[in-house]
Amino acid sequence: MTTLSNRLGFWSATAGTALFLLFTVCFIAIAANPPLFIWTNLADYLEYTRSHNQLFKYLAQSAMLLFGPVFLVLLHAIHEDAPAEKKLLSRIATSFGLGFAVLTGIHYFLQLSIVRQSELSGTLDGIGQFLQANPHAAILAIDMLGWTLFLGLATLFVVPLFPGKGLQKTIRYALLINACCCLLGGVGFVLELVPLVFLTINLGMGGAMTVAMAGLMVYYFRKKKI
Repeated sequence: MTTLSNRLGFWSATAGTALFLLFTVCFIAIAANPPLFIWTNLADYLEYTRSHNQLFKYLAQSAMLLFGPVFLVLLHAIHEDAPAEKKLLSRIATSFGLGFAVLTGIHYFLQLSIVRQSELSGTLDGIGQFLQANPHAAILAIDMLGWTLFLGLATLFVVPLFPGKGLQKTIRYALLINACCCLLGGVGFVLELVPLVFLTINLGMGGAMTVAMAGLMVYYFRKKKI
């Protein structure tokens, strides 16, 4: 019979894949509709949000807000599936995954609630440090801490849990590439190396996590059939 962990693993991996694909579509849609906003000041930002449709931005933020809890459920399913001698690794991964979900969740919930409400009302005074568009905002550093250090370490500790060939090898390498991209992206963010952050986080992490989620979806789909 299909176990609860296999079902949760399949559905969380499926949801994770769908959320990353939705984020990618939104990212492309935003990039394909210039002009892109480059931070100057609060007044210019407010004018930009009033004159340009923000739907894809909100959809992307919603997808990533939901991804945190979904990823955490997936890590628990992986922990249940791990052999006894490797459960310490899966527990460590889940702990880092919790940090990732909390940090990024705080960021995206703020963007979709207080920041969005302030944009609609036209009152942005006092929330400059909570705007994702502001490259010097404290909330951006909190978000990047989640995406770089905590997600990087979470996926790094999951890597040894897929030692097999074929599909497991694909999952293993996707997780390893993601871990490397996340950690390098954190270094790039601290040192203000914008091209490095773009290559590792926007492209590297986005692609690697999508492959890993899709691979895990197939992996748990097969386990459901056993």
